[in-house]
Amino acid sequence: MVYYGKKTLLWTALVTILLGGALHFLYQYLPGSISALLSPINESLWEHVKLVYWPYLLAAFWLNRGRPGGIRPWLLVLPGLCALMLLLGYLYHITLSGEAMWVDFAIYVLVMGLGFWLPTQFSGPFQGVKWMLPFALTVIVGAMIAVFTLAPPDHILFVDLSSASAWFQIPC
Repeated sequence: MVYYGKKTLLWTALVTILLGGALHFLYQYLPGSISALLSPINESLWEHVKLVYWPYLLAAFWLNRGRPGGIRPWLLVLPGLCALMLLLGYLYHITLSGEAMWVDFAIYVLVMGLGFWLPTQFSGPFQGVKWMLPFALTVIVGAMIAVFTLAPPDHILFVDLSSASAWFQIPC
């Protein structure tokens, strides 16, 4: 098992959550292709996956510098966090028609908190071919972020929910 100090984990989690919050506004202030890949370009559920993916990936690399194989549990957790963010966002915004920003923030903090707890529950060694799967899944999610930023499909996860009339525009 790879050990992480509690202070280190808590500070890294806090900075990562704040970075994700700041990342939410990056495209608004610096519109461009690079910022579009890193930051939500609208208020769709899919675009908010970027708030989990990039800061968490950066934190995983930071926490595991100099620890060969230590990042693998973090990469295993990352695609699940992105899926959980989509699921909880879908349940709240689409199923329950929720619009409170504090709930969005609570979902984000919950998902990120889980992301900093789960990898610490795995025990090593993290070697072999089966541990290439987390890397592959993380790359696939990153590629999906890039593709769907450039060409979002006509699906409910990609509808901009920021306008009050967005609920009438949702294709079923």
